Amino acid sequence: MPRTPLWKHTPRDALLLAYSVAQFAVTVWLATAWENAHPAARAGGFVLLTVVTAYNIIVVSHLFTHVPWFSSPRLNALVSVLNSANIGQSVQAYHLTHVRNHHRFNNDAQGPDGTTRDTSSTYRDGADGEHAPLLSYALRGALDSLADRGRETLCTLRLWRVGERETGLLALASRREPRRTRELRQIRADRAAHCLSLALFATISWQWTLLCYLPAFFAALTMVNVQNYYRHYGADPTDRTADSVSHYGRLYNLIAFNDGYHQEHHLSPGSHWSRLPSVRERHRAALDARSRIVSPVPAMLGFLHRRRPLLHRPGAHTGGTP
Repeated sequence: MPRTPLWKHTPRDALLLAYSVAQFAVTVWLATAWENAHPAARAGGFVLLTVVTAYNIIVVSHLFTHVPWFSSPRLNALVSVLNSANIGQSVQAYHLTHVRNHHRFNNDAQGPDGTTRDTSSTYRDGADGEHAPLLSYALRGALDSLADRGRETLCTLRLWRVGERETGLLALASRREPRRTRELRQIRADRAAHCLSLALFATISWQWTLLCYLPAFFAALTMVNVQNYYRHYGADPTDRTADSVSHYGRLYNLIAFNDGYHQEHHLSPGSHWSRLPSVRERHRAALDARSRIVSPVPAMLGFLHRRRPLLHRPGAHTGGTP
């Protein structure tokens, strides 16, 4: 009888797992070192924690929500728990809101009802068919996420299960059993991991938790929103081959596991990160035939792309890829 392989797609996913384990170890170390650290070291620790958390959300957990690493569901469940502690929120809930909402509606523009179906759409709080202002999108989104995490922490008495008022998550969870039960149970385990890790950090150093961890978490959420904003800013939400922004820089895609291939990711969200260049080749004719945005800089630095076309505006299309 043949043995089931450990890795579902490639052993290279071990790099993502190693990052996840290392991040948790570094976070604990930063908490233990806070009391005797020099102010400059504390500032450096804040920056480090912000960056590693943002990277996990943008790259590591994002890739995992689309394509889990292991053949074993139990090992994938453990990874979900681990990274829920790392990113301060349930990875399973991230899967539901991102894969089943964002990738279904693809940063859609406002409809006749004045809102968007994609709850993370950059157009959701915009006016006159425009994106919401960057600062409003990034900071308001981070504040909303922080408030949501606070409410989840307070649901300890019901052991972190998804409550009846959480209609968004309940609507996104699978309607089929036993998959629906597994998904909701995983959210519960993820939340428990997040809350218990927060309690651990506070036990080690409540000062670090209050003065470093929480501000760094907020800063990381803001960075994630900036990244999402420029992944879609100026793209055409009505065109499936031009509704996202790609960046093909070799260095960025090397260190970010092909995160720059975002249009390709939208065309094939179930493709493993290692296959995204192949997705580009498979759809090259359609991609080259459209006016779409290819950024010279990664999405986090999208504000440096000064001459970016605004394809979401009427009459902006002029031909192929600029």
